[in-house]
Amino acid sequence: MATRESATVESGNGIHLDVRIYKPSDEQTDSTTDNQNIAVVLVHPYSVLGGSQFLTKGIARNLALQGFPAVTFNMRGVGKSTGRPSITGFAEVADVIAVCKWTVKNLSTNRILLVGSSAGAPIAGSAVDQVDEVVGYVSVAYPFGWMASILFRGHHKAILQSPKPKLFVMGTKDGFTSVRQLKNKLKSAAGRTEMHLIDSASHFELETSAFDGENANIIVTFISSL
Repeated sequence: MATRESATVESGNGIHLDVRIYKPSDEQTDSTTDNQNIAVVLVHPYSVLGGSQFLTKGIARNLALQGFPAVTFNMRGVGKSTGRPSITGFAEVADVIAVCKWTVKNLSTNRILLVGSSAGAPIAGSAVDQVDEVVGYVSVAYPFGWMASILFRGHHKAILQSPKPKLFVMGTKDGFTSVRQLKNKLKSAAGRTEMHLIDSASHFELETSAFDGENANIIVTFISSL
């Protein structure tokens, strides 16, 4: 059985982040031959609309059960994390970087897969090339659509130009980004870029527990290809 631990991570300027670590058992770790000493850091959906690490814990638990340590956290201003959330998510990039560096130091790993959900995807994408140990990126329901881009367009360039392997998971009925918009965006992406479409799933459905297992399986398959 996977275990859960708690920690507090400093993000600078006196901000402290509430962190959860989901660890696989020794047996689960030993049975996972392709984990390559990778830990997964998950970035939750938009803080301003109530996003928190609660929405990523199901994926984290599933990853731990498959032998991969997973870290979730509340970004600034959410739950027990101090500070205030920002509208565009740029301040929160520092939170992602801080948690990744803490993970490298405290989980004895030199390889991190960064996973962002909804608005957490562009925020995570802006951190990918700022942490050397990040070896890949997965987004779940990246908000590329024009309305969401009013807030998050400034993050797009960082992940699209990153040479690191990346995977974009999206439902075919996503209300913020159409399949056509996603494909058009990814045409300009550098390096290895993949897309995984989940038939008939909407944007917010992918955040629910009903898709935790499927999302975790997609992530594990991507890890095995790195």
